[in-house]
Amino acid sequence: MDWDIALKEFITLWVVIDPIGTIPVFLAVTAGLSKSQQHFIAVRSTLYAGLILLFFIVGGQVLLEGLNIHLEAFQIAGGVVLFLFATTMIFGDGKPATEQKQFDGNIGHLAVFPLAIPSLASPGAMLSVVMLTDNHRYSIEQQAVTASMMGAVIVSTLVLLLLANPIQRIIGTAGASIISRVMGLILASVAVDNILRAVNTYFKLGL
Repeated sequence: MDWDIALKEFITLWVVIDPIGTIPVFLAVTAGLSKSQQHFIAVRSTLYAGLILLFFIVGGQVLLEGLNIHLEAFQIAGGVVLFLFATTMIFGDGKPATEQKQFDGNIGHLAVFPLAIPSLASPGAMLSVVMLTDNHRYSIEQQAVTASMMGAVIVSTLVLLLLANPIQRIIGTAGASIISRVMGLILASVAVDNILRAVNTYFKLGL
């Protein structure tokens, strides 16, 4: 294994998956839940995100090429979805209040949305793993390294989410709501940036 390449891919995947940025979202959507429920959501969300990204590593490129979908189109669509989600974080009641009102006793859906998708397995993360495992550029061994680095980031994310409960006790529900809105603004900026980059690449604007 080329450790320089492995480290570079780990850093790239860490940035696009963004475990640190997911902590405020996790704290927001799990506000008011018990410690065991929080741990359940943390495990499920990272498991789902890992499986989704693994699917895109194995078959994402084949799927997009089979449907004749440009990577830029996928990136723009993902950016739009991410932007719409970000607006609910900014202009909504605040994640804690919203999720408490919608909570029906089934916490499984919280692990899927918004944690697994689009927070961890974001459109940017899906696109990144597809590009890092391009069948035309990388060997099976190199793609296996990418998959292992993705797994390492997901495990690191799980550890951080499991440790989020003490943070929640310190900042409280109000703090989680404030962080949720700030992260929503950052998320909206990331979404717009993804769209602009895709448009720039597709039309070869050179900006």
